[in-house]
Amino acid sequence: MRSVSKQNNSSMKTYTFHVTGMHCPACPVLIKSELEDIAEVSSAVATLSRNNVQVTGEFGDKTHEHVARDLTEVLRKHGYMLSTEVQQHAAKWSEFTLALPIAGAFIALFIILQKLGVVNLVTTSNVTYGTAFVIGLIASVSTCMAVVGGLVLSMSANFAKEGDKIRPQILFHIGRLASFFILGGVIGALGSAFALGSTGMFVLGFIVALVLLILGINLLDIFPWMKRWQVALPGIVGNRINRLKDINHNLTPLLLGIATFFLPCGFTQSMQIYTLTTGSFWMGALTMSAFALGTLPVLALLSFSSLAIHKKAQSGIFFKTAGLVVIFFGLFNLINSLVAAGIINPLFSF
Repeated sequence: MRSVSKQNNSSMKTYTFHVTGMHCPACPVLIKSELEDIAEVSSAVATLSRNNVQVTGEFGDKTHEHVARDLTEVLRKHGYMLSTEVQQHAAKWSEFTLALPIAGAFIALFIILQKLGVVNLVTTSNVTYGTAFVIGLIASVSTCMAVVGGLVLSMSANFAKEGDKIRPQILFHIGRLASFFILGGVIGALGSAFALGSTGMFVLGFIVALVLLILGINLLDIFPWMKRWQVALPGIVGNRINRLKDINHNLTPLLLGIATFFLPCGFTQSMQIYTLTTGSFWMGALTMSAFALGTLPVLALLSFSSLAIHKKAQSGIFFKTAGLVVIFFGLFNLINSLVAAGIINPLFSF
């Protein structure tokens, strides 16, 4: 809970800051959550397409630049920086020196696992449970999961004050896994109800590929104009879910875990769209469960420790590595959709 009651008065000021480091729909939710936990801040509204945040609060005699520096100290751990002027975007190409070989090794491992039958994304239009798990692993260290992690840590702090440290964590993860299983099944069943034909399957597969490609390109942080194409749920959804963390009730952790199914995350949304193509409650339920299980190791570590998701020095390399891998998934989903529709011949035989 916030330590200071925030009320509008004549000393309130509103500043607009340029934000460096935003790349996906989860970023505005995370920035808003972090800033509104500061006693001085009354409200914050971040916008991905404009790379800015509007902050209202009581900052005393601090200058515009001083406020930017203070707020940056709070956001720096997530890789964000605030400035009073629009910064010229500079793609950090040197980070690809490490990102390319790391991504290449991950993709090579993925192809080996595909050859062994553990995962399968390359030769068919179906995403197996192993593939969903791998995508979950990638998502677990993205800004999408930073939002979830922030909710977990904030909720944990509230309950820890009362000496309840373990039960809220367990309830949160039970709620998250249960919601992904049940709601994933519902989405799969809806696909069956709509009786998607070959054209519908192609369109949805194509959409999944585009969502992944746009997400991957934005993670590379080299084309800032691409952010306007990022698919996202309305910001109000993420903001409403974020407020759940401040409700001190025994069932809050369970509800918060369930609500994470609806957070604005490109990875989750791409898997939800794919699940619709399964046309099966059980396939949809198991696919989304495999994805959620992929996110579990990092979230569990975060829940029961002070693990930081982002380290400033390595965040750029990590996001570029993740972007390259996600682009790989997107391209092969696109190729698979075109092959399944008979538009092109298979390009790979492995």
